[in-house]
Amino acid sequence: MATFLETVVDHTRQLVDERRAALSEADLRARMGAVPRNRPFSEALVSEGISLIAEMKRSSPSKGAIRPDAGVTEIVTAYQDAGASAVSVLTEPKWFGGSLDDLAEARAALELPILRKDFIVDEYQLLEARAYGADAALLIVAALDPENLAHLLRFGFDLGLDLLVEVHDEDEVATAVDAGAEIIGVNNRNLHSLEVDLETSFRLLADVPAGTTVVAESGISHREDVMRLEEAGVDAILVGETLMRYPDPRDGVHMLLG
Repeated sequence: MATFLETVVDHTRQLVDERRAALSEADLRARMGAVPRNRPFSEALVSEGISLIAEMKRSSPSKGAIRPDAGVTEIVTAYQDAGASAVSVLTEPKWFGGSLDDLAEARAALELPILRKDFIVDEYQLLEARAYGADAALLIVAALDPENLAHLLRFGFDLGLDLLVEVHDEDEVATAVDAGAEIIGVNNRNLHSLEVDLETSFRLLADVPAGTTVVAESGISHREDVMRLEEAGVDAILVGETLMRYPDPRDGVHMLLG
């Protein structure tokens, strides 16, 4: 039986083929020419104190609908106003309720750098990320073989994107480092089983080389979690569900950042 990650990657490849047939890479590159210069995502993560990447997400495979009718501009400007350092926009449609239009809307509304969060398996998706206004994109080690990971890293760098490379265990950290990752995200959620363990971030920190920016993802819901991660040396946190459940997302940002 296929795991969640295997299922979503297979579905994503089908979607990419459909989008490529509707909009060529040449058309995407033409659109990229109209997008302003990238904003410094990597720099936003290493300011004094722990940085927050606040995520726009309407639903998730583990929790179902979170805020299905959420408007992008309303949510992301609330994050910016409250002191987030960057914003993540989930563009996966089937399980997370996102779209590339969400990314473009966020770009128009924000001054903060933006991360495209999706299951990226093809360089076409990195062209999309840049063409729709992302400053950075997510690459998931578990979804890619090492050669493809390294290729997509180089391709993304050449487009001017920062790449957040997501890992979940020691072997994946080594793969990310070998591929040239400069920003490593430790996902406390196992993408095969969808189980969450915040201790994953603390366990894997020792395996990340000095000088690498570290982002903790998933399972962060209390100020105490943030304080522990900051004390351990984590540079940034990526939080979505906790913030999206607040009637006013500003209150969630203030809670996490103290």
